[in-house]
Amino acid sequence: MRDPEANPFSATDAPRRAIWEMLVPRDIDAFLAADWGPIAGDFVEANFTGLDARFLPSPDDWRLTFPTLAAYREEWLRQAREAKAARDAGLHAEDTRAAIFRATRLEEIEIDGETALVRKRFDGGIRRTDGGFDRMNWQTLYVCRLDGGRWKIAGFVGYLPHVKD
Repeated sequence: MRDPEANPFSATDAPRRAIWEMLVPRDIDAFLAADWGPIAGDFVEANFTGLDARFLPSPDDWRLTFPTLAAYREEWLRQAREAKAARDAGLHAEDTRAAIFRATRLEEIEIDGETALVRKRFDGGIRRTDGGFDRMNWQTLYVCRLDGGRWKIAGFVGYLPHVKD
């Protein structure tokens, strides 16, 4: 069984290791803290675009919900604050960080020069104290670019349905 907190890319694969570190532990930790600061430098602000697939399979139903990084940042912060409030209220029956790591898979990164296509999948969730389960079941396709010597997120198609292989 894999360690969900261990970077699956070898030390000799520096680009993929760096992308994984940006999109998995740094993103999770910033989200749990509801703090955009640690990830603010992980984005290419110029021409950033985020599409919201709304968990629907047809591109006809997808929306340009995040035409700018500022629009995405506001939604990211809203969700992070909501999740933090649930944790602070004692609604989670397990360690939230561990549960998110268990649900997260980022094992496919296609790199062509200074551009990468990254597939991040969520399949799991967080047990609640009321016996419920906050399901995490979607995927995101990120476009990353090498910018100033660092890999950064240039855009994404998020909240795609996660169809298991």
